[in-house]
Amino acid sequence: MIILPAIDIRQGKCVRLYQGVFEKSSVVAESPVITAKSFEKAGAKFIHVVDLDGALEGEVVNLKAIENIIKATKVPIELGGGIRNIKTVDKLINIGVKRVILGTAALKDREFTKKAVKEYGNSIAVGIDAKSGYVAVDGWLSVSEVNYIEFAKVMEDIGINNIILTDISKDGTLNGPNFEMLKELNSSVRCNITASGGIKDLDDLVKLSEMNIYGAIVGKAIYSNKVDLKKAVKSIEVR
Repeated sequence: MIILPAIDIRQGKCVRLYQGVFEKSSVVAESPVITAKSFEKAGAKFIHVVDLDGALEGEVVNLKAIENIIKATKVPIELGGGIRNIKTVDKLINIGVKRVILGTAALKDREFTKKAVKEYGNSIAVGIDAKSGYVAVDGWLSVSEVNYIEFAKVMEDIGINNIILTDISKDGTLNGPNFEMLKELNSSVRCNITASGGIKDLDDLVKLSEMNIYGAIVGKAIYSNKVDLKKAVKSIEVR
């Protein structure tokens, strides 16, 4: 399993949300670049980046900050937030984003999702943000009537090989991830599953690794010193 430290960008700064509520965001670092370089130094093999302003606006907003991260480090990044058309995907791939995460667009625009997968294959991932088992969209501001398992199966049929599952109720809480939801999804599709939301300590990461989860996104636990990224990477890698 790989550990993906998280950088959520809002107004150019690193922030963390609590249960997806933008009004409850708090700045955890001024510079995304300095933060990314610290993750690289700690041994991160991948960095998870979200453009929170983009998720709300429906288009990538913090492109300069994203470019700066890519230029400053050698660690590949995956990016989500506001990616709604193939032109944006083209631009992000061209500036060096390793994996582009589709969220709202994957649910609302199936043809675009198919085209993106056809063009870029495994460089396209889908983020499934779930609330009470149903897919949330538009920066988590609205919840669809689509079950997260059903949606994952549709994405798998399209050709998606990487799915990031976030239980919104767990996000930013440090209460542990939704292991049952992750277990159900992991057994329902053949895609690589990345766990996101609520991871609080090394024990959570060990348990996810034992469940054969592909990746784990860790944000607040790193920023609040609950998880030492360097130690966690070494510990999980030797398992």
